[in-house]
Amino acid sequence: MNNKLNSILEEKKHNYQEPAIKIDKKEFIKLVKSRRSVRVFSDEDVNSNDIKQCLELSLLAPTSSNLQCWEFYWVKNKSKKEKLKEFCLNQSAAKTAKELIVCVARIDTWKTNRNKIISINNQSGISVKYYKKIVPIVYTQGLFGIVGLLKKILIFFIGIFKVIPREPTSKSDMRVWAHKTTALACQNLMLSIRAYGYDTCPMEGMDSKRIKKMLNLGNGAEINMVISVGKRANNGVYGKRFRLNSDNFIKII
Repeated sequence: MNNKLNSILEEKKHNYQEPAIKIDKKEFIKLVKSRRSVRVFSDEDVNSNDIKQCLELSLLAPTSSNLQCWEFYWVKNKSKKEKLKEFCLNQSAAKTAKELIVCVARIDTWKTNRNKIISINNQSGISVKYYKKIVPIVYTQGLFGIVGLLKKILIFFIGIFKVIPREPTSKSDMRVWAHKTTALACQNLMLSIRAYGYDTCPMEGMDSKRIKKMLNLGNGAEINMVISVGKRANNGVYGKRFRLNSDNFIKII
């Protein structure tokens, strides 16, 4: 399996070129440092077109095998928005927000998205070969996780002798995979919204079961976070940013 994967990935070499554009790093640093988790928003309205564009930008985040295992529910319906505020424990970041976006990780859409990618790129190119041959091997877990378990055993023994990708080989691995990708898109979304002049708060304190029911989501969907959006009030940030010393987390070896 490892040799097959390597041979297909090697074929991905191509002649496409996309030069990196020049970025004003000072502006980017300012953007990152100015993103705060805002707990109180003002009464100022948010431009809907701005939010739509920010949502589009969120989808440019990196995604494993380009399978895009995310969904974003921009809750505009008034009654559902009031329910969502309640399901977010009526915390200030939800109650005062002008907009609320539910970010959902999907472990059950990779096959559908794979087939869409194949249909769009249905030619003899490497991308189609990769999606037809490698993607099912990597992401299929099977009924009751049997296929994943067999893969895990096989990988264990192959891994004794060779370097080999280890995950995903279980539903838990798939959950990590989906939430990781969705969180990258969430960060794209929050930075985009800050660049457009608004603020956000990523909320994890919520009743995810009730939110899933309200959105009519199945077992393959999991709430990653709810992001509130608005213009920051004067008392919107509860205190100066605090982080432990970076030496605790940045390791140079």
